[in-house]
Amino acid sequence: MQARRIESPPRMRGSIDIPGDKSISHRAVMFNALAHGSARITHFLTGADCLATIACLRALGVAIEQEGDTVAVHGCGVSGLHEAADVLDCGNSGTTMRLLAGVLAGCDGRFSVLSGDASLRSRPQRRIVAPLRALGAQIDGRDGGERAPLAIRGSRLHAGSYDLPIASAQVKSALLLAALCAGVPLDLGGRIDGRDHTERMLRGMGAALVLEHGRLRLTPGAALQPCSLRVPGDPSSAAFWWVAAAIHPDAEITTCGVGMNASRGGALEVLRAMGADVTVSALRAEGDEPVADVTVRSSALRGTIIEGAIIPRLIDEIPVLAVAAACAQGTTVVRDAQELRAKETDRISTVVGGLRALGVAVDAADDGFRIDGGRQLVGAALSSHGDHRLAMAWAVAALAARDAVLVGDAGAVDVSYPDFWATLEQLGAA
Repeated sequence: MQARRIESPPRMRGSIDIPGDKSISHRAVMFNALAHGSARITHFLTGADCLATIACLRALGVAIEQEGDTVAVHGCGVSGLHEAADVLDCGNSGTTMRLLAGVLAGCDGRFSVLSGDASLRSRPQRRIVAPLRALGAQIDGRDGGERAPLAIRGSRLHAGSYDLPIASAQVKSALLLAALCAGVPLDLGGRIDGRDHTERMLRGMGAALVLEHGRLRLTPGAALQPCSLRVPGDPSSAAFWWVAAAIHPDAEITTCGVGMNASRGGALEVLRAMGADVTVSALRAEGDEPVADVTVRSSALRGTIIEGAIIPRLIDEIPVLAVAAACAQGTTVVRDAQELRAKETDRISTVVGGLRALGVAVDAADDGFRIDGGRQLVGAALSSHGDHRLAMAWAVAALAARDAVLVGDAGAVDVSYPDFWATLEQLGAA
């Protein structure tokens, strides 16, 4: 799909079943592959990233069956993983590469090579390579391990203590999985405040993992037990519809079954701080994760400051929150978001460039940007740069634009939300 032309409809009403959470889908299939026994995962996200994880695990000898959004995983345990006959292709998925790097580093005696598409091969990997090496892992890659492909020779890791310098769920998870697969204790401190899906799921599967005095401690123990679950709706995907409803002049959209994990709640907090009309209802639990239905209506938004501890809880939603800021009265400032530069694109540069094309007054900084909102957005031809979240953010911006917006490389949404364009049409946008 090369491009999509979007015009704002006069009215938007709808109830949307949000696709399964990408972070949880990756972990559900990967962790169950490391367990002994079978598990059934429903509402699994069938985007390209999660399918890359399935393909890599199959190449490692794990039996996995998929029918639509239902996946059956027949776990073989760490000892049952094979040495792959070819390079493991992670596609565009940083989660696949970084979490599998942890798994494979702890598989003593097995050699693996992880690679991916041009975007993934350009993204920083030293953030996982350095701490894994500190545990005794043998990993090499381009630029001294900074870039993929990564060559990993599984080795006998040793017990360790490590303080994370950045709040990254991928780094935290890679280290926990390495220690788990190697059967050694691990003590993690520092910035462990990223998403906690790994900790929740591993505990639910029987891992001896505790959080005490600001440190995570993993103690080797019994083998993981299989865990069947329904994957909650992805709040990062729901956020596009929350912003769409808030900035459109006549809208009411309900997103159903969305994950309400506190480590992922930053976008909803920011929208409320901006004055969005938000109702959360039917709060319930699915497995170890809270979920709810979220309704957002047309709102008079105002600028805000997004910085500090909330950044790890909304890092993936910043592109679409920038669209909300462009439509809000007053100034919005995003700080402490250097991590945006290490995503599928340099999301500070690409977001700023796209907003300027839409007629927004915006200035970039090293760690974020400043947006002076309240102007009418204009039509423009925008590129997604192959970044799924940019493609969807520009589609949402079109709902508040005076003229049509053309989104180039629109097929990028397949990474995380294959039904996005169909859902947009369901809500009335051309």
